Amino acid sequence: MVTCLHGLLSRVAALQELLCRDGMDGALILQSADLVYFCGTYQDARLYVPARGRAVLTVRRSMGRIDPSRVPADVVPLSKPAGIPDVLAARGLKMPAVLGMELDVLPVALFRRYEKIFTSRIVDCSPQIRTLRMVKSTAEINLMKESAAMMDGVYARIPDLLQEGMSEYELAAAVEAAARRAGHTGLIRVRGFNQEFFYGCLLAGPSGGVSSYFDSPLGGPGLTPAFPFGVGRHVIAAGDPVMVDYVGVVNGYQVDMTRVFAIGSLSGDLLAAHRTAVAIQDAIAAAARPGVTGDELYGLALDMAVKAGLGGHFMGYGDQVKFVGHGIGLELNEWPVLGRGMKEPLQAGMTLAVEPKFIFPGRGAVGVENTFAVTPDGLERLTSYPDDVVIVGG
Repeated sequence: MVTCLHGLLSRVAALQELLCRDGMDGALILQSADLVYFCGTYQDARLYVPARGRAVLTVRRSMGRIDPSRVPADVVPLSKPAGIPDVLAARGLKMPAVLGMELDVLPVALFRRYEKIFTSRIVDCSPQIRTLRMVKSTAEINLMKESAAMMDGVYARIPDLLQEGMSEYELAAAVEAAARRAGHTGLIRVRGFNQEFFYGCLLAGPSGGVSSYFDSPLGGPGLTPAFPFGVGRHVIAAGDPVMVDYVGVVNGYQVDMTRVFAIGSLSGDLLAAHRTAVAIQDAIAAAARPGVTGDELYGLALDMAVKAGLGGHFMGYGDQVKFVGHGIGLELNEWPVLGRGMKEPLQAGMTLAVEPKFIFPGRGAVGVENTFAVTPDGLERLTSYPDDVVIVGG
């Protein structure tokens, strides 16, 4: 379990308030990250949250992995979802006229199946769930601090692992092995269709200038057209910027972190661009506080990039993304987004990955990324490894 029963009950109650407010009679939650958020764990199970009354968790498998005393719902073994209406009726819960489901991630085949079972009008409750999840409790932030401490230790190992003449994927294997030994779970949750993810990007030299399908300033060539993203086969040479952009997680809660390394030296213009990225990050950290919007922070970052003569390289090259940061927690791409047109004001308890980066085709990428928590007074930084380019063997 990733949080206490009292905290889980509070989350269910908060969802019930939103269901009542928005005219839903109940919500059926199937997605793993959302089950973790409301139940503290997940198996092959379905959580039904009525707008009023006690929630019910029906478990297909593995019932033996769930402790009913720590779940904020009645826990019922049930092999087939067709039996859910009978389970609800036995607890005095009426069939919902309007049922919320996670329509942003639910496959159509499953939607059709539950549509027949419930005969309800099904609407999307994912915005309500994501709104709740974007503001973290102290317990959640403490879990993120554990993941951050693990990643700080992993990044501190990279100067000893990086060697001239090794390939990107050889370095990635060494870094990822260090992360696994430090307790990294290996699973990176990303909300969205076809957004599969593995650790992150480790890109050296020209690989850092290769864009991809993923909604990020970075892409990388990948090892195969079947997965054209991330680490490739480039052999690392002296002077290559080696960007390591990895997600860390030891307990379900993720942090996002980027640093740049180089063997021997790095060219002056790339070092200057990196310093600009750090300055943008620091300016965002100074300006961000409750009430400030993502649009305002993105505008601040873009203005600084343009004034530095780097606007065309900011957050991509030719295929630029229009954000400079994103929410993070159980999933990599949580709300809010620090991007153009994003009017959601920051609130205390939000957690953000701030990632100003500059992309130079044929040469590589520089920049920085750290994970922060929003406090009443501003941002608290969770990842602490130094931001400067690390020169190895210089």
